[in-house]
Amino acid sequence: MLRAIDIRKSFGKTEVLKGVTVRVSRGEVVAIIGRSGSGKSTLLRCLNHLETIDSGTILIGGQAMAETGADGRTVYRRDRDLRGICLKMGLVFQDYNLFPHYSVLKNLTMPQCMVLRRSPQEAEQKALLLLQKVGLSDKASEYPCNLSGGQCQRVAIARALAMDPEILCFDEPTSALDPQLTQEVLAVIRQLASEKRTMIVVTHEMNFARDVADRVIYMEDGLVVEDGPAAKVLGDHRSEAIKRFAGDGGY
Repeated sequence: MLRAIDIRKSFGKTEVLKGVTVRVSRGEVVAIIGRSGSGKSTLLRCLNHLETIDSGTILIGGQAMAETGADGRTVYRRDRDLRGICLKMGLVFQDYNLFPHYSVLKNLTMPQCMVLRRSPQEAEQKALLLLQKVGLSDKASEYPCNLSGGQCQRVAIARALAMDPEILCFDEPTSALDPQLTQEVLAVIRQLASEKRTMIVVTHEMNFARDVADRVIYMEDGLVVEDGPAAKVLGDHRSEAIKRFAGDGGY
């Protein structure tokens, strides 16, 4: 469903991604783990076209978002086609990125109306169903400033789902939350995983990665060091690289 091949990305003279190759199959939950600065979030932003790659190939649903030719030049699809491909991806940010001057309901309906051209009635119906799904039916008229961090993140998840993405991505969705609020958000993601939604989750929550993900990708210094079943990568017989990062035993 998604293939990223030999992705390279630099910021100035600093090479952040040094030839990263990943794949994600339909219905699969892939967790990406690694130390800060390993390239996890940059990779996610490249897959969602929030950053452009220097070279490599990105295929989503069989369609090429970007390809690098024999001449070394990376070419993205023309804007009209690119918008359609990007709509297959949804991204939940670490810091929510909700519109503070809009109510919770409008945060969900406005993107649907503007991007998907849904009617206000259809967008509101979709939004209310999703708020119920994430346990926030009673917060539709509230503003983000009146919500906890965990509630804001659940609104952000509902907003991403409202756009009907084929692949839902999370960039450290719990890093700004205390333990109780973290569990609220992870419960929603676990529910989505049980529905066999295709997801890519950049996370520092090792228990979540081990118990919920189908596969775990471990990145280090801009490279994929390990990629395998979660039970193997984070299991009792984990590699020395994983032991150095996550420890020997339980978390």
